[in-house]
Amino acid sequence: MKKVAILGPGLLGGSIALALRAAGGHFISIWARREDAAQEALQGGFADRASSNLVELVTDAELIVFCTPVDAMPTLAREIAPHVLPGAFITDVGSVKAPVVTELGAVFRGVAHFVGSHPMAGSERTGMAAARADLFHGSVCIVTPEQDTAHDAVVAVSGFWKGLGCRVIEASAALHDGRVAWVSHFPHLLAAALVDLVAQEEPGAFEFCGPGFRDTTRVASGSPGMWADILCSNREALKKTTDAMIEKLREITTLLDSEFPEQSMREFLKQAKAQRDRLHLPR
Repeated sequence: MKKVAILGPGLLGGSIALALRAAGGHFISIWARREDAAQEALQGGFADRASSNLVELVTDAELIVFCTPVDAMPTLAREIAPHVLPGAFITDVGSVKAPVVTELGAVFRGVAHFVGSHPMAGSERTGMAAARADLFHGSVCIVTPEQDTAHDAVVAVSGFWKGLGCRVIEASAALHDGRVAWVSHFPHLLAAALVDLVAQEEPGAFEFCGPGFRDTTRVASGSPGMWADILCSNREALKKTTDAMIEKLREITTLLDSEFPEQSMREFLKQAKAQRDRLHLPR
């Protein structure tokens, strides 16, 4: 897959382009909705070809990567479906997989090979200016084939992500959405809720902030538009995690009211530290 078309030159699309550039041997095309953004990608060395003309960029692509917001993907897919190379491989970077796999799988069935994927890499920063070639090094990428997805397509898309430095895991779209709600979507919501809570209840406390508050709430600086799309697209799974956290906070309140609160709290924190220390997370 030497000819790669990237739809959307944001943080992830730009980082894919830079990683392919670093690997060498690829012809990279980037589509942007605005022509000035396309020219920025071209002038910044992200691509060999860039344009706001969607069709012309995908007609010879062996691999197409959707790096747009999830809700924009179906419309773009229907627009390019008549023009993609027969048998081309198509994937995406969407944070929610069930709607993407269902809709894009149907659009490209019999035309090209679509395999959903989600690299667990990113930043609170957005846009090409934040892109970097090593963004995916050491990250997990969840690949979400359907039951009838061709094995060769799964191998090809998995190999693409491995080539960018990812550790690939296969999962169903439903399993992905359920688990990512716990470790990605809910943490973002919780960070935003914490900032909002302090702003409403004790805004003067912001003057006392240190690295703990900074690190805990970092992701709340992400794009509100992008994250609203993600959270609402996975709202059923997210409601379960939110309800579970409410129960967990009630448990913690009970610990604080117990006969020996320091002992109870120490055990709670000890267990949480042990779980956290077992994780191997990329920086």
